[in-house]
Amino acid sequence: MSEHKTFYITTPIYYPSDKLHIGHSYTTVACDALARFKRMQGYDVMFLTGTDEHGQKIQDKAADAGVTPKEYVDKIVATVKDLWKLMDVSYDRFIRTTDDYHMESCQKIFTKLYEQGDIYKGEYIGHYCKPCESFWTDSQLVDGKCPECGREVYDAHEEAYFFKTGKYADRLLKLYEENPQFIQPESRKNEMIAFIKQGLQDTCVSRTSVKWGIPVPFDPKHTMYVWVDALSNYISALGYGNETYHDYDKFWPADLHMVGKEILRFHTILWPAMLMALDLPLPKRVFGHGWLLMNGGKMSKSVGNVVDPVVLCDRYGVDAIRYFLLREIPFGNDGMFTNEALINRINSDLANDLGNLLSRTVAMCEKYFGGTVHHVAGTEAIDTELETMVNELASKVSADMDNLTIPQALMEIFAVIQRANKYIDETAPWALAKDEANKARLESVLYHLCEALRVAAVLLNAYLPSTAPKMMEQLGLDASALDLSKTVYGAQETYTVHKGDALFPRIDVAKEIAYLKEQDEKRKAAAAAANKAKEEAAKPAAPKEDAAESSVDFTHEEEIDFDTFCKVELRVAEVRACENLKESKKLLHLTVFDGERERCILSGIAKWFKPEDLIGKKIGIVCNLAPRPMMKGKYVSEGMIFAADTADGGCSIAFYGDDTPVGSRIH
Repeated sequence: MSEHKTFYITTPIYYPSDKLHIGHSYTTVACDALARFKRMQGYDVMFLTGTDEHGQKIQDKAADAGVTPKEYVDKIVATVKDLWKLMDVSYDRFIRTTDDYHMESCQKIFTKLYEQGDIYKGEYIGHYCKPCESFWTDSQLVDGKCPECGREVYDAHEEAYFFKTGKYADRLLKLYEENPQFIQPESRKNEMIAFIKQGLQDTCVSRTSVKWGIPVPFDPKHTMYVWVDALSNYISALGYGNETYHDYDKFWPADLHMVGKEILRFHTILWPAMLMALDLPLPKRVFGHGWLLMNGGKMSKSVGNVVDPVVLCDRYGVDAIRYFLLREIPFGNDGMFTNEALINRINSDLANDLGNLLSRTVAMCEKYFGGTVHHVAGTEAIDTELETMVNELASKVSADMDNLTIPQALMEIFAVIQRANKYIDETAPWALAKDEANKARLESVLYHLCEALRVAAVLLNAYLPSTAPKMMEQLGLDASALDLSKTVYGAQETYTVHKGDALFPRIDVAKEIAYLKEQDEKRKAAAAAANKAKEEAAKPAAPKEDAAESSVDFTHEEEIDFDTFCKVELRVAEVRACENLKESKKLLHLTVFDGERERCILSGIAKWFKPEDLIGKKIGIVCNLAPRPMMKGKYVSEGMIFAADTADGGCSIAFYGDDTPVGSRIH
């Protein structure tokens, strides 16, 4: 194998705000099938997947859960890796955007783009969709809502860095024209062209209001906005800009970025523009697949219309679910998930066609020949027809995989399986067995069936990695027989079969549908209850006037004159950092910026506030309070923050808006 015979394929890196659903599995299983098939063809494959872990949504989710953002994503990422292990996903590398090496690469990329003038500082005024982590102009909104997800947006106004995306508009259009395969399917390419021609705006690439992200190295009050951070993973994972890996020269440019259609714009406009600015090669293809829909809409946990792949795999088997995803969904278009479609596909294709063919063939080999059959040439036209289909199968499947028509590849394989089943009916081995004179013909028929099953198993190995070895085992062969170079009729001379368990037991459709319907209703009810509880929790508590009044401490301090009061310097400060102290459960260690310098303040509010609740917020502080050594002199507190007691024994802090400059005097 040539050292240059490589194949680099990537999934999108998934956002771990919650556990992944069957829609995410669809993308990853498709990439896995392509990666496995390329390995079978002799390619040195790099299959990359991972998680995109920064941003406001994660920051908010972690705060709601009472943990740090890193703690929150660590827990979710563990479930992601468990899911890919369960579903036999053979990724070569898993990247997390919280990995140190990735952060190093991103900071180098951002700095380079800034220093050469492709990134500049400005001010963002527009609309922001938190779930999509996307900025939108007035004209891009649909009925005042996010054009991607249909959710509410909120007004955003903050200092930000921008990437000069518009600078590369003409080069992008030329790219599409000269490389017609760059964006697939074709309909998606036309959408991108239309988007660029309506006027390509520069892209916001930093935030000051979101602290959970990679700091801009030369301006740390800014964190990198999601797309520069996320998109750079495809090269940082290979070692670009870091010393952790050294695969960049070997595998870049990527052969295929597989993404959902909702993020195609970023991968085919912003990402190639960034690479153009960095003077790096561009990926060869970006494929934007459709959504896996349920009940007519995109799966969403908030409305309770998601399907847990773990539950499905536990009930029906991993390969059954892989097969459904790869066969049922028209690649490039939206597909529909229904319980009926899943069960019918398992019964018709896997149980009736594949499982039944293997079971009947092995049983007849054992019954009529003691389990061993040899290569006996066929003598009839139907033999030649089956042989031809077997011989042509590998090239057809290879072409389909190159064209990313994965369902078509499976259809080709199952066409041979269906033809073999028909071949049994046409040759009637049970009738041939009645006459010893037909023994050679009977052995030829069974050999033809074994060869069809063997070649089918080799090609199915990329899609059904647990089933293919089981098929080989029943045919009396080991895993080494799953060899793509041996997919011609007659490559195996002898079979000694061994009867095994049914590959895919038939499912009682009526009973199963009733069971699944019951489970769906329980799941929807649970989601509705969870949403209701969340809404109730968000409602402001009813005022407790009597309790509030009685809890207020009206003890007064000694009266002072106005001149004395004026000696107290009160200013607005920004919380740059905040952490719990190991030495104290009561104190928070805040680093605040008062407009001139950073200072340390220790405040006894740890019971009521978490560090992430305060980072990035503007608060009031006493600036000219004499420094106070605390914790046996280990720390020096250089001020005091404004806080008030609440009626329930809690604590309240007054926060100032974004339009209040840091350092402003409080009068």
